[in-house]
Amino acid sequence: MTSTLTRPGRLQARRPGPAPSPSSRRRKRQRIDWWAIVMIAPAFIGLAALYLWPFISTFVKSFMDVPVFGAGEFTGVDNYTKLLGDEDFWRALGNSALYTGLVLLGVPIAIVLAALIEQAAKGRTIYRVLFFLPVVTLPVAVGMVWRFILNGDFGVLNYLLSLVGIPGEYWVADDRFTIYAFAVVGIWMGLGINLIILGAGLQSIPVELYEASALDGAGRIRQFFSVTLPLLSPSVFFVTVLTTISALQMFDLVFVMLGSINNTALDGSKTIVYLFYEAAFVQFKQGYGAAIAIVLLAIIMIATAIQFRLQRRWVSYD
Repeated sequence: MTSTLTRPGRLQARRPGPAPSPSSRRRKRQRIDWWAIVMIAPAFIGLAALYLWPFISTFVKSFMDVPVFGAGEFTGVDNYTKLLGDEDFWRALGNSALYTGLVLLGVPIAIVLAALIEQAAKGRTIYRVLFFLPVVTLPVAVGMVWRFILNGDFGVLNYLLSLVGIPGEYWVADDRFTIYAFAVVGIWMGLGINLIILGAGLQSIPVELYEASALDGAGRIRQFFSVTLPLLSPSVFFVTVLTTISALQMFDLVFVMLGSINNTALDGSKTIVYLFYEAAFVQFKQGYGAAIAIVLLAIIMIATAIQFRLQRRWVSYD
């Protein structure tokens, strides 16, 4: 019988037993590793097939001139050089940036609405369901409805404006207004998911903090800026990142609301994703379209990295 030293000057008996051999430990570790591989294999195969391989294929094609039929020809950085000198690309980039900035204005709107819904005595669930309906509605259906509302000749919006003596405009046929019209629809579509996320953040704020601030004489507005916003900042940051990524990928509203390639507002209202669609699937310039997709990916990554960098200054996790 062996003994071990537990305290100075004291020995404790330990039952003898066969020590596990190195080979048995190795077999056990190997069996656990294989089970781990088996368990993650379906997810890994799905990610590789749906994300990794398309990215690699698109990245390779961005350096090639790919015809409709047959093998492509390696052209180096010609597609990127042509892209940087393309006026349509810079116009589309400006439209995407403007649309993103306008849609981000929906984040403070969602914060205020989430706070108002949280304070409502009755009907919170009904309000959330009503605001969430656009999220579960097909974007094509949403675009078609808003195209009818914003129609310059017989649209509902121009009819309502005419009742108060305001002349209407061709909201989806004049490139001076199309991006702003898209932004209104984009804000309306994004309110539902933003309210859900922000509402969950509001419910996680302890009620005791509001009670303590009320004892110190803080009113509703002071509580909102001193208690609600600082503690809600992680949710606001998450919503801001999601909104930015979604806005930079906007395509369906342009495709549906403008309706036809004969629309006079199309040339001045293209976004980066629409430019990609036009190059790859209308003009069949797959290499050029792949270069647009890679540049868009780089822009999204840079924008997200900047947001994560700036969040250290205004996001509070305490």
